[in-house]
Amino acid sequence: MAEREDPRIRSERIQNLWNSVARKHPSLSQSMELEPTPDLAFDEIGGLATAKEELLTYSCAATNPEVYSNWGTQPPPALLLIGRRGCGKNLLARALAARTGTPFLRVSVPRLVLEVVRHGGKVGDILTGWDEALAELGPTTIFFDELEFSQAQDLGTQRMDLPIGPIMDFLLDMVDRTILADGCQLVGSTAYPQSLRPAFRAPGRFERVVEVTPNLPHDVVEALHIHARAAEKRAGRTLFASVDWERVVSGYRQPSTGDWVRIMHAALRRKARREAAGEDPGPVSTEDLLHEVERVRHTDNRLASPGHYL
Repeated sequence: MAEREDPRIRSERIQNLWNSVARKHPSLSQSMELEPTPDLAFDEIGGLATAKEELLTYSCAATNPEVYSNWGTQPPPALLLIGRRGCGKNLLARALAARTGTPFLRVSVPRLVLEVVRHGGKVGDILTGWDEALAELGPTTIFFDELEFSQAQDLGTQRMDLPIGPIMDFLLDMVDRTILADGCQLVGSTAYPQSLRPAFRAPGRFERVVEVTPNLPHDVVEALHIHARAAEKRAGRTLFASVDWERVVSGYRQPSTGDWVRIMHAALRRKARREAAGEDPGPVSTEDLLHEVERVRHTDNRLASPGHYL
C-alpha cells in the first residue's frame, strides 16, 4: 500500500505546481486564487440546509463514486449556485473542496474577462495555461465565480461595451475543458440569474441549478452564532453577552449574511477601540449590535449599493 502523503508536504507541492503555471501565464494568476488544502466544513456554514444537501450529493462522485452507478445515474457535469452577493456561494464551494479533499481554485470570471480584453490576441496562450493548470493540479474543485460578468461589481459598473461573442466563446471553451478534466469538480455562481446567458446552462455544462437563499432570520442567526463562537475562540475569552440575535436580525432585512458578519465584527472593533482608549467596554450586547445596524441603515440610505458599508 502506498504511503499517504503528509498534508503539509502535499499543500506545499500543490502550491508550488500552481505557482509554476502562474509564473508562465500571469493572466491566470491575476484572476485566480488557489487554496491548496481548504478546511471549511459544511457545518461551519450557517443555515442553507437545502443548498448543503445539493453539494453533499454532488460530492458523492468523489467520496463514494460507486453510489451513482448503483442507482443507474451519474453526477451532473457541474453545479450552478444562484443567489445574491454575500449569501454563501463561495463558502459552499470551499466546503465542497474540503469534503472531497481537493484543492480549491477560485476563478474570478469578471477579472478573467478583463484579462481577455486586455490581451485579446493572446487568448490561445491563456487557454494553454489553463490546460497546464488542470493537468498539473489533478483533481481540483474549481469555482467560476460570477458567470454573469457584464453586470459584476468587479468591473465597476455594468459593461455593455464588451465584445460578448468572443468572450463567451473563450469562457465556454474553458468550462468545457474543465468538465473534461479527470477528477475535477466544477461549480459556477451568479448573483444575476435572470440575465445569465443560456449557453452556460446548455446540456453538458451547468445543468444543475442550486438556489442559495438564506431563510430569515434563522439562517442568518445560525451563521452569526458560528462566527461569534469563532471570534471567542480566537480571543480565548467570552466576547458576547446574552445577545438576542433574532431581535437584531429581524429589525433589518437588507443586509446579506456576509454583511451581517461584518456588522458583528464592526461591533467587536468598536469594543477594541474603547479598550485601547483605557475604557472597560464590557462584552458585546444586543444594544451594541442594534447601534451598528442603525449605522448601516443610515449609510445604506446614502449609498446606491445597499448592504456594503465597511
